[in-house]
Amino acid sequence: MANPHDPAMLTKAETLVEALPYLRRYEGRTFVVKYGGHAMGDPELAHDFAEDVVLLRAVGINPVVVHGGGPQIDAMLKKLGVESQRINGLRVTDKETADIAEMVLSGAINKQIVSWIAGAGGKAVGISGKDGGLVTATKAQRTARDPDSQIERVVDLGFVGEPTTIDTRIIDAICAAGMIPVIAPIAVGDDGETYNVNADTMAGAIAGALGAARLFLLTDVHGVLDKAGNLLTDLKPADIARLQQDGTISGGMIPKLETCVHAVEAGCEAAVVLDGRVSHAMLLEMFTEKGAGTLIRA
Repeated sequence: MANPHDPAMLTKAETLVEALPYLRRYEGRTFVVKYGGHAMGDPELAHDFAEDVVLLRAVGINPVVVHGGGPQIDAMLKKLGVESQRINGLRVTDKETADIAEMVLSGAINKQIVSWIAGAGGKAVGISGKDGGLVTATKAQRTARDPDSQIERVVDLGFVGEPTTIDTRIIDAICAAGMIPVIAPIAVGDDGETYNVNADTMAGAIAGALGAARLFLLTDVHGVLDKAGNLLTDLKPADIARLQQDGTISGGMIPKLETCVHAVEAGCEAAVVLDGRVSHAMLLEMFTEKGAGTLIRA
């Protein structure tokens, strides 16, 4: 029999009591989680992630997982001897690379995450943006500055797409059946072609279309930091524009925050940039007073 005076037991009870108002607030709501990066490659963190998603479902929240897989695609391209070109850090996706990306994302990674969730006691359904007409995409348009002439030129990234329409009926059906959708960032265009979509972008578009309570972007950093290295916990779009202008926000954080802003402007209640390397980061963010990442809301 447990000792009711054991400090560890009391701490657990206090944690549950602290979480109660948040559980009530989000019951029946949807959380969209973009999963990738370091957390995906670490077996222990992968196990923690699966437990978190199953717990969310168990307490009446509808988690929707959108996953990436850039490193795994790179590894498969190398294994198959396929050369992959990059322009300004963006992969040029020709037809062969697109086929391999779909195989890795919709096949190996997607089903692996489904099995992790099953191992944690949940039921998940793996799909891509092509299934049920979930995501329609158009060819992405990018420009790059020529280093010699300094002229902006259009860059052809091949079969890289941007979401244009989201039909959430397949997600609604999976959630209504008590299961967890796990979505690979592959979409189809009106031209019938298959497009590889950035996972952050896909997650943001889906979060906006679902009117999600939260969009979580699990990353390899603590969140948005100020110039002194302190975590910024609460930002609005105007704050982000100012921080980008003064150089506080730069590099890969810029497109992540643009995704967050687009999501909240499209109907998502709030977006959170979280460190996926921290065990149970989502639970710490949602069910404790202090939180664990950078919250962005309109």
